[in-house]
Amino acid sequence: MPVVETKFMGDVWPAAEPGEDPVLYGSARLDPTGAFEARSLQTFRLIYTVGRFGLDDTGAIKIVHRYPNDWGRLQMTDPAAANYITATASNGTRLHLEYQNGGEQRPWYRSLTVTVRGAGLYEGDTITIVFGDRSGGSPGLKLQTFCESGFEFKVLADVCATGHFVPIPETPSIAIVPGRPARWKAVLPTLRRPGETFQFGVKAEDLWGNPSDRVDEHLTFEASLPVEGLPNAAPFEPGRRAVLLEGLKVSGEGVLTIAVKGRHGETLATSNPLLIREGAVAGYWADLHGQSGESVGINTATEYFHFARNLSFLDATSHQANDFQVNNAFWALVNDLSAAYQEDHRFVTYPGYEWSGNTAVGGDRNVYFREEGRQIHRSSHALLPDRSDLHTDANTAEALFEKLRGEDCVVYAHVGGRYADIAQAHDPRLETAMEIHSAWGTFEWLLTDGFALGHRSGVVCNSDGHKGRPGASYPGAASFGAYGGLNCFYAEELTRDGLFECLRRRHHYGTSGNRIHLDVRARFAGGADIYPRDPRFFDVAPDRAGEAMMGDIVGYGGDTLALWVDCVADAPIERIDVMNGTETVATLRGYGADDLGSRIRVVWQGAEYRGRGRQTNWVGHAAFSGCTVARMEPINAWNHERRPTLAAPDRVTWDTLTTGNFGGVDLWLEDERGDARLDIETNLVNGTLPLSEIGLEDHVLDAGGLDRAIRVFRLPGTNPHDALEGSVTVPLRPRGDNPIWVRVTTEDGFNAWSSPIFVNRDPQSGTGL
Repeated sequence: MPVVETKFMGDVWPAAEPGEDPVLYGSARLDPTGAFEARSLQTFRLIYTVGRFGLDDTGAIKIVHRYPNDWGRLQMTDPAAANYITATASNGTRLHLEYQNGGEQRPWYRSLTVTVRGAGLYEGDTITIVFGDRSGGSPGLKLQTFCESGFEFKVLADVCATGHFVPIPETPSIAIVPGRPARWKAVLPTLRRPGETFQFGVKAEDLWGNPSDRVDEHLTFEASLPVEGLPNAAPFEPGRRAVLLEGLKVSGEGVLTIAVKGRHGETLATSNPLLIREGAVAGYWADLHGQSGESVGINTATEYFHFARNLSFLDATSHQANDFQVNNAFWALVNDLSAAYQEDHRFVTYPGYEWSGNTAVGGDRNVYFREEGRQIHRSSHALLPDRSDLHTDANTAEALFEKLRGEDCVVYAHVGGRYADIAQAHDPRLETAMEIHSAWGTFEWLLTDGFALGHRSGVVCNSDGHKGRPGASYPGAASFGAYGGLNCFYAEELTRDGLFECLRRRHHYGTSGNRIHLDVRARFAGGADIYPRDPRFFDVAPDRAGEAMMGDIVGYGGDTLALWVDCVADAPIERIDVMNGTETVATLRGYGADDLGSRIRVVWQGAEYRGRGRQTNWVGHAAFSGCTVARMEPINAWNHERRPTLAAPDRVTWDTLTTGNFGGVDLWLEDERGDARLDIETNLVNGTLPLSEIGLEDHVLDAGGLDRAIRVFRLPGTNPHDALEGSVTVPLRPRGDNPIWVRVTTEDGFNAWSSPIFVNRDPQSGTGL
């Protein structure tokens, strides 16, 4: 793989004036330096030495850290608690410390301000800041949960007490590295034809999802089908972070899983299922939305592409930096990296960027170009000092679509800090899909809002990752509440052309991060007209066929259709909801009411509202009377420091957050009496339910906000159904589109969503063909 060197270009403060010597503003050093384990407890001393200008009374220095940083919140009040910090001046002057989680200029969101109160400091005087000061009994500073090759303690100095902070040169930094293996992952694709090649990846992640390089194992493999090219064994030595086996083949049909065993014969992991089917179109997995340290993430863009290809085992990726931070040099680098990592039939990349206009002017969009060398049209130059190409900007989403008209590109709408307003701007010739899940949460409303507007958009899910882990984006311990999503593209070949054709026809589905096989097809009595593009905007002729796949646009005169769903997962399937627009038409399960047992599932879900501050904290408990809890398993408890707890035999407590997604617990009960009940108390909603009334269907406690609720229902004690296949008769509305789609929920907390099949019965209606 060609290597393209990358430069860090994240600073947006003005450079020092010509003739200014860096010695004027002081210098900083850090003790110790080196490599430190993610989420370990450490102590660092940062020593700032005053420069020639001195540091005046009420002047200050700031130590700032990047937005994704989720280390422990710094505190100055409890010397015995974690994250305690102190600061002293060599001349004894008083210092005032203040820590903020926001308010600094992007990307340096988190800041510690040390202000001089009293006599000023002279050249050569020092300020010593101890992060994780253990002198009063503190265990130290809790580091961030994710790895970073250059974690910076960036120092700014306001030496003249004017409020103007100047970055000093030679920023001190450390490396944050993985911990010991906590879980093994074995990753396959999900659909291939007999004889088609595929790859198989194995890694061991630490507790927080970082691929560990502290593995010393001899792996052996047991496959459920004969696999050409699969070795009997492979070493996994220290320093290595993954094993990737390529060029594998299966000659016949079947379902392939591969068990990974350790040197003592123990099973370390079993892969997700790979279906080998004659006549199938391959499913290629991608995360097309994330960014690196050149904008608001961490690590370099080169490390980003490397992780996607070699540590997440993706088939495709794209780098999507916020446009108002992308200077022309970095845009050129993104293009160079996309070209360097692009390799047809092995790994597909697209040069692109995130158009990051505020919701008031259209909201976030992702732009993907078919080829390198295209003009970037930014929403603004907000953080770019060079204004020479200001005329190329597109300040509204409508203007963006106008400037992209005629370009070989596709656009997604998404929800990040700024959510897309698809009522204000949408061009179906360019904007092919809605991103309804990412590390920011789950946003089905972005898709369903479009139904009422007559939009025909597909479903995608990506990570929008900021932590340097595209394709395996764990949320960590801060404001991100969800595991990042993945896309599966049904394409004839793994090339830029193949995936672009898939994107434009919406032949894809998204998941909240797992690799699940999902095939959804509508079958029509007497046949139907299947359109390759939306005939309202493209001059296309239909094909007459009896079946349509996800994403297709269909003209059909019947009252009903038969929807066939085929789902194969690596965990038991809780349910598959069949939808017509926003209406649930049917729910498929592998079990019925007679199969239910003593397992109760309590789910909390939703968001505060659509905007940036959507996080909902759930603080509460479930208390039982007339039974006890024999066993408890959390669902989507990504933050290991805020996991639900079995506090007593009859009581479970939680303090978690959701951002449109869901979390919860499974509770296996015993000694259940006929009068047993469940009492739920939270900061948002309370309720009491007799256990005798909890069955197959959800009991819902509405908590206001945006689809915010607690749901309670019963499951079988053990659910063996990790594959479901079935057909549902779906009634069709007589006018307008019938967007037919499914939502899959697996018991381990993941979702998958199919792109809708848009079925229209009335070509004369306003949204007709």
